[in-house]
Amino acid sequence: MSNLTVDQIIARHEASGRCFDVDGVRTFALDYGQGEPVLCLHGVPTSSYLFRKMLRSLESQGLRGIAVDLPGLGLTDRPEDFDYTFRGFARFLHRATEALGLQDGYHLVVHDIGGAIGLALAAEHPARIRSLTILNMFFDVVNFKKPLPMRPFELPILGEAELLTLQHPTWYLLFKAMGVSHIEDLPKEEVYAYVDLLKRADGGKAFLKIMRHFDHSQELQDLMHRAVDQPPYPVQAIWGAEDPLLDFEHFGKMVQQAAHLPQVHQLPSKHFFPEEMGPDIARLVAELVRQRPPAG
Repeated sequence: MSNLTVDQIIARHEASGRCFDVDGVRTFALDYGQGEPVLCLHGVPTSSYLFRKMLRSLESQGLRGIAVDLPGLGLTDRPEDFDYTFRGFARFLHRATEALGLQDGYHLVVHDIGGAIGLALAAEHPARIRSLTILNMFFDVVNFKKPLPMRPFELPILGEAELLTLQHPTWYLLFKAMGVSHIEDLPKEEVYAYVDLLKRADGGKAFLKIMRHFDHSQELQDLMHRAVDQPPYPVQAIWGAEDPLLDFEHFGKMVQQAAHLPQVHQLPSKHFFPEEMGPDIARLVAELVRQRPPAG
């Protein structure tokens, strides 16, 4: 059990980051350390909070660890008229990298829907990418079907009802089943914070928009292939090998084949494994970073 309440944990999280403007959207980011920048892209229903420990591990590796809350999630604004699509997020993130001073390039880490978003970003701006690390994601966007626990969010009324049932106790059970392998090592309040960050300000309405705007186009698929098929930067994949949502045998091997990787690093955890395997992921990212000369 934590000595802090959920509100105190979120307040501490917010105080450890900073806000900046991206085209009028008040955007929150964690930005720790100095050195080669490593930009980590989260998925749903998470935010930069997922990477908070991993970024400190990147900092200890002599790197600058950055994670930006996507619009509609975490502590970033949730504008009604934002383009809550994968390509819309990729365009937003490109402008965010410029606001963060990353014009000389950055190393990219992607997870969950941050995979499709990040690969689109990399394909459209390959000269900015210095390395790519892929964490558990789906690659075949054309044929992808959401895991069963996530499908209700696609539908009107049912999605809103499902969101209402997502409270601290139900999220904790989901996180135990699908998120991490050793939830007993995490204070419950830290797990509960994910729910409060998801529903903050709008009750989760923007999250539902995201869930209802998944891009299954061949155009996006072609972009993603371009990002990993003999790109001008090194690529690796690190997989939470016990993930029941995006299992390695299907989803991991698809990434491995698409990126022509001789191996995929497998870690003993589930879907949200940056929560408990941050030092291991950071070490592997740092090893890949050292394969490239410093930016600038």
